[in-house]
Parts: sequence; C-alpha cells; structure tokens
Amino acid sequence: MAQATEAQAGYDPAKYSDEGSIGGLRKILRRKSTIAFLMTLPLILVIVGLVAYPSVYSVFLSMLNKKMTAFVGIDNFTFLLKRSTFQMIIFQTCFFAVVAVIFKAFFGFILAHLMHNVPGKKQRVYRGLLLLPWVIPPAMSTLTWWWLFDPSYSAFNWALNVFGGPTIPWLGETWWARIAVITVNVWVGTPFFMIMYLAALKSVPEQLYEAASIDGASAWQKLIHVTLPMMRNIISITVLFSLILTFANFDIVRILTNGGPQDTTHLFSTYAFQVGIQSGDIPLGAAVSLFMLPILALFAYFILNDVTKRTKEEL
Repeated sequence: MAQATEAQAGYDPAKYSDEGSIGGLRKILRRKSTIAFLMTLPLILVIVGLVAYPSVYSVFLSMLNKKMTAFVGIDNFTFLLKRSTFQMIIFQTCFFAVVAVIFKAFFGFILAHLMHNVPGKKQRVYRGLLLLPWVIPPAMSTLTWWWLFDPSYSAFNWALNVFGGPTIPWLGETWWARIAVITVNVWVGTPFFMIMYLAALKSVPEQLYEAASIDGASAWQKLIHVTLPMMRNIISITVLFSLILTFANFDIVRILTNGGPQDTTHLFSTYAFQVGIQSGDIPLGAAVSLFMLPILALFAYFILNDVTKRTKEEL
C-alpha cells in the first residue's frame, strides 16, 4: 500500500539516494581543508616522486652488495667508517660547511648593513651588482676561480710575486686547496645571506632605534640590543638553509680540485659520485650519500628547536 502511494507521488528511492551522495560530495569539496589538499596535491606528488621515492630507494641500494645481487645490511656503512679516507671526508665535509657558513654569515651581515644605509636608487644598483656572484651559475664562477688558482697562470701568484711574495700551490697542497674551495663557496653564497639579512633589517621598526637613541645607546649597543634580537630567527633559518646546501655542494669541489690532492678536499657528494658512478659501486656510493642525513638532522634539530623556543617566548 505504502509502495503504491510513493509510486503515485513520483518518489524514486534510487534518485534521492544519488542526490544525497552528490550533496555530501559537494560539502566535502567545499571544505577549506579539501581545497587546500587538492591545490597542494601536485606538489605532494612531485615531492613523493623526486624526493621520497629516491630517498627510500637509496636506503635500499645502500644495503646491497657491489653486484646488487644480495642483501648485506649495514656492512657498507661499517666498511666506510673503518676507512681512514672516509673518516677524513667526514671531517672535511663538516669543516668545509661550518667554516664556509660562518664566513658567509659574517660577510653577508656586514654587506646587509652597508646596503641598508645606502640611499634608495644607489642601493638598487649596488644590490644588483652584489647579487651577481649568486646569480651566475656556480660552475662558471668556479672556472674563473680555477684560472685564478692555476699553478702556471695564477693571477694571485703573479700579484704575490710582484710584491716579492712566494708562489703558493693553491690547488696542490691540502690546506691551501681547502682554503680555495671555501673561498669560492663564500664568494658564491654571501649574496644570499646579504639579501636575507637586508630584508630582515628593513622589517625592524625605526621606533626601536629612536627609543634607543633617546636612552643614549651607542651604535654598537643598538646592534647588540635591538638589531640582533630582531634578526635572530632570520639569521638561524638562513644559516640552516645555507648549511644544508653547503653540505650537499658538488660543483665547486668537482671543478676546482676534483677531490684532490689525495682526496683531502672531497665532500660526501663528490666522494659518493666517485665511488658510486666512476667506480661502479652504486650501493657504496648510496651509503656515502646517506651519511649526510643524520648530521644535517642534528643541525636542523638544534637550530629549529632554538627558533621555536624564542618564538614561544615572544608570544
């Protein structure tokens, strides 16, 4: 009887069920979280395809034997840690990254303050010129530096000889070669620090400097008590970002010294390339590259933890 009544009224249960499901789907699609997920989905797929999958596959490769036919666990890692060459590469990578980032942060800070005090139109010109080392591809800059350090045609040695100084084997002696690769990295990376610090300086309220001037603060006291506290988070994030890039640097060392002399300027990336690609031991090369992860994770933990603490204190 009831069915007959619904049929007479034109009621169709399947139709109303479909309309309900369509309405529910519309509600889901209208949610902000759903829209945000759909908009970020291409980026998520790119990260999964270009970062997550290669990372997991690299871990898998590092646990195979040289012929990639058998699972050997952590044997590749223990083998590397026992080798004096690899121990020296760990030291060289940490030394290269930490020293280069310290100098880049120092020079970038000075240049940012100089730029901040230059009038508007001139500042744009000088800022553009100072960004050139960072904009030019590092491989091209490194080739120029390679000519400057060349043992036969070195412009530096020529200048030293003119003033009666000795000829320096820039790329033929361990510590001079290390200084050379760090110098080129500082040359390329300092403009990045300058532009980040300059942006941070422009965000410091002028009222704070005026209040400090009224209290009789000197320029040094303003720097210590006003500028640095206001820039601290930007400094930390910039240092962390640069540290990651410097750790993974490849082109400067590859072009300038090729890891020499006697593998003393190799970094993880260049040594992984030499072992994995040139020597054909891909699992061992994957193991070399994975040593960067725990070291960078340690740096990232301490720096980000410090930033989070300061942010909570400010709130």
